[in-house]
Amino acid sequence: MPTTTYQFVGFIVFWCLSFPFLLVRPEKFKLPFQITSIYCGLGMICMLIWSLATAKGVGPLWTQGQTIPETSSWNTSWLMMRGINQMIGGIAAGITNGSDFSRYSRGPKHYIAGTIMSAWVTGTLVSLVGLVVTSACQKIYGEVFWNPPDLLMRMMDSGHGSSKARAGVFFLAAGFALTGMFENICGNAVAGGIDLAGLFPRYIDIRRGALITFIAVWVVQPWQLINKAATFVSVLSSFSVFLSPIMGVMVCDFYILRRGRIKLSNLYRIHNTDYWFWKGFNWRVIPCWLAGWAPTIGGLIVTVQEAENAPRALYELYYMAFLIGFFVSGTLFYIMNKVFPYGGYGEYDQSDIYGTFTPKEAAALNVIPINGGVEEIQGYNPDSEKEGPRETVMSKE
Repeated sequence: MPTTTYQFVGFIVFWCLSFPFLLVRPEKFKLPFQITSIYCGLGMICMLIWSLATAKGVGPLWTQGQTIPETSSWNTSWLMMRGINQMIGGIAAGITNGSDFSRYSRGPKHYIAGTIMSAWVTGTLVSLVGLVVTSACQKIYGEVFWNPPDLLMRMMDSGHGSSKARAGVFFLAAGFALTGMFENICGNAVAGGIDLAGLFPRYIDIRRGALITFIAVWVVQPWQLINKAATFVSVLSSFSVFLSPIMGVMVCDFYILRRGRIKLSNLYRIHNTDYWFWKGFNWRVIPCWLAGWAPTIGGLIVTVQEAENAPRALYELYYMAFLIGFFVSGTLFYIMNKVFPYGGYGEYDQSDIYGTFTPKEAAALNVIPINGGVEEIQGYNPDSEKEGPRETVMSKE
């Protein structure tokens, strides 16, 4: 267990404090998320002002930069590609789980606007503040601190444990801790709960799935990642290796094959629907996913093992893991569906049987709106689900 006692105790406290929020329904997260985001944002601004005022400038890291050592075997282009792959890997899980939370938005435009604001605007500002604070603190302490907890510990040590130092570090650390807590609950526990509820809806709901995911963290042992930056970066990059093929399949399926159209009536039925495929499995996805990460898995292995004299091609493929996985899996999935076609792609319900759309939205989608109750369509009545599924759609496999 490569961690210190106080770090492990901190993890236990963090885990225990997070537990009560798992009992809150996801749609109730809005207010605590807003409060936490504002609080952490103010904390970052305060840290930025303090570091610039104390250092009387942005520091040498910002003004001088760093040059690539002459002994390095990688030029600027490959290092940039590696950094892009690592950054995408850090948000890959959030991208694949986006639909878990987009359904709570008022409409597609609201979700798109929120994503642009958080990923492009806020994400850029947070990175900029982190770089400026790190550069200024290098001038103050003579060391580079990329990890906020390490910097906060140094700030408290330099203050010799005074009340001002302890108070400042406490309020700053509280903002980072709360942000990490809610991000972990929302992006990991709840997202895992939604996945488990989708796999075993008869036995697991979102709350139970979140609790199972939350307890399973002890098997993963995430505290082993905090003391070694190289291991942490490798973990982030591995997300690109395994999740980018899934993204390629999802994009091809929804935007190219289905043209953004789905049958809502088939989503809540089992057996002989457009999404049942072969005994509930779409076997076409499996070879596409394997082909997506097969070219890049070798680079991940030699990077984690820190192997010497490994073929350069393995590293180059690994540095492009996201692009390779995304396009290889997406292209192969498209070909597989042309060679082994399956019906139902691009079709949608002609009537708004669940009352999902407003009259304006229904008119734009060319869907017949309902007036009052739920209409029966194509021989299928949703009330019949109480008696068991009605075999009205022929299997296409």
